[in-house]
Amino acid sequence: MTSANVGTYGIRSGRPNRLGARYDGDGTNFALFSDHAQRVELCLFSPDGKKELQRLPLPDRQGAVWHGYVPGLKPGALYGYRVHGPFAPDRGHRFNPNKLLLDPYTRSLHGSFTTHPATFGYSTGSPDADLSLNPMDSAPHTPKSVVWAPEEYPTDARNLRRGWGDTIIYEAHVRGSTIRHPKVPEALRGTFDGMASDAMLEHLTRLGITTVELLPVQAIRSENALTGRGLVNHWGYNTAAFFAPEPRYLGPSGVAGFRAMVDRFHAAGIEVVLDVVYNHSAEGDHLGPTFAFRGLDNASYYRLVEGQPRFYVNDTGTGNTLNTDHPFVLRMILDSLRFWVECMGVDGFRFDLATALGRERHGFDRQGGFMDALRQDPVLAEVKLIAEPWDLGHGGYRLGQFPPEFAEWNDRFRDTVRRFWRGDGHAAQDLGSALLGTADLFDTRGRQAWASVNFAAAHDGFTLADVTAYSRRHNAANGEGNRDGHHSNYSDNLGEEGETRDETILAARRQRVRNMLATVLLSQGTPMILAGDEGGNSQGGNNNAYCQDNPISWLDWDTMDDDLIRFTAALIAFRKAHGVLRQTRFLHGVQRDDGTPDVEWRGFDGSALNWRDPGLSSLCLLLRGCAETPAGCADGEEILLAFNREGLEQTLELPAPEGGTWRREIDTSLARQIPQEITEATVSVAAFSVAGFVRHPEKRS
Repeated sequence: MTSANVGTYGIRSGRPNRLGARYDGDGTNFALFSDHAQRVELCLFSPDGKKELQRLPLPDRQGAVWHGYVPGLKPGALYGYRVHGPFAPDRGHRFNPNKLLLDPYTRSLHGSFTTHPATFGYSTGSPDADLSLNPMDSAPHTPKSVVWAPEEYPTDARNLRRGWGDTIIYEAHVRGSTIRHPKVPEALRGTFDGMASDAMLEHLTRLGITTVELLPVQAIRSENALTGRGLVNHWGYNTAAFFAPEPRYLGPSGVAGFRAMVDRFHAAGIEVVLDVVYNHSAEGDHLGPTFAFRGLDNASYYRLVEGQPRFYVNDTGTGNTLNTDHPFVLRMILDSLRFWVECMGVDGFRFDLATALGRERHGFDRQGGFMDALRQDPVLAEVKLIAEPWDLGHGGYRLGQFPPEFAEWNDRFRDTVRRFWRGDGHAAQDLGSALLGTADLFDTRGRQAWASVNFAAAHDGFTLADVTAYSRRHNAANGEGNRDGHHSNYSDNLGEEGETRDETILAARRQRVRNMLATVLLSQGTPMILAGDEGGNSQGGNNNAYCQDNPISWLDWDTMDDDLIRFTAALIAFRKAHGVLRQTRFLHGVQRDDGTPDVEWRGFDGSALNWRDPGLSSLCLLLRGCAETPAGCADGEEILLAFNREGLEQTLELPAPEGGTWRREIDTSLARQIPQEITEATVSVAAFSVAGFVRHPEKRS
């Protein structure tokens, strides 16, 4: 804050049309939504945020928007709101002017969140404590909003706007991916600056990654239960401010470092997708703190239990659910999304618990207000949209049911891949669907095959290395008695729980990781890799490391397996080189113009597969261009994929090459891939492995 911002200010009627604090060169306009408030005070603070200098009642109101203009107030000024209205929890209202509230549209925060009793809107101490108003002033214990200058956030960002066809997603955590990287300058580790450092870009381009999906980067508040155990919300799925970057990730470049990170990724041809959490806020349930939405207009911002508005609908499992059915809540979300696209340059979003966003009063509606608003928005309709297709509410699992513009995280694919390679019965039949983009769920309403985001591991759960090293979760460090995290991991320690020196077990684990990576990258759909899986990263069996901002969840680059990194890069290069592995249309075995089907299922002996066989274990599929796409027939490309789950080497009968030859280009039994020309009609496929063969046409003189 400049010295010009220390003094006494007047206020006059402002403009209601643009929410937030906006400096115009002469002063700052403030506009705030609150439908049920009776009075709103703008509070100005000293440059260090410790002293409240003035309270200026917003003098005008248009509908539900309160507004005022403060001449001479410049960027850098610290402020907050006190909102007056009924404190009547039984009627859904929790106004308390003793609580300083963040501007939902603030671009940055000054100060940190605390767990001080003053930050609660009620007086603690009894089962019905939330019914009693807390008179303590929270201002000394809560962050302040900051007035920003337009030139800090120009709306001139350029997005890559790549199609889905060649997308390879790399799910990463800004801090966890960089804080232990020896080649990232120490001052940049754990920050946006470090995420796009030379070392990280070199690694990602070596792999062939096209899209980095970052775990939440919007400002968060850790839950009191975590801070009480000396932990923090490391993953970040507890958003407090939807326009502000998380302060922990700010490096030497400050807030500008985020835009600079995106620009550097773009220069390397890599998209940036943000994992965003608009389904709930960090204020928790009725016993949570009051620092923003609860005090601004509780009954508007949140879904409240019908007939019991003291309590919150908890479809998210976090204590509250934002009310996206309300036009101003929906507007805030859309304004936030456009900010990250137009000002920060991001290329898309992965929506956490997206089912909650699509809920209307009658339940989930894929054509409801949120979905329709997002798809018709001229800015947001141009970026990648990915749904996590579930929440914890009634009927919350909606895999395959989002609009055609969305891709979806396919957890059924994850479980199928793990079950298949573990040796579970009937998993081969499920794998047959997974390899073709789970068409039974996704091939509706004109959707394309990229809609299925295929993964075998993500931030939530075991890493791939841990899927092969642990048969049960090991979450004691989370302080919840090892009761948290997934029960069904479909994992297998291959003979010994956790770390081992047995080379036979270690070799089997490495091969199974290669098998799972190959299954992900050779399937139709959009592949996603968890950061670190390409190098064998482990979390010591913790399958819920959301609160571990420490070596448990930080990538250990010094122990990365370079052979596995090289193998992953080879798989990605193979996928990119062959269009039949990443088709936009679904394959159903339909006959093409040249008389061949676009996909054939085969046994290793060349016979047709018996899908009714309960003992079906290994399988092959022959891929060609989709019959619905004439261009798919043009080059005559064919790829044969063989999945041998048996403990013995199998003989594979190759289809007649029709004047060409077959070449083995993928073999997961080998750490290093060496293309091999096949001159015989049969070939051996190693035990517990995947092999990929490409038909090369006969060379003409």
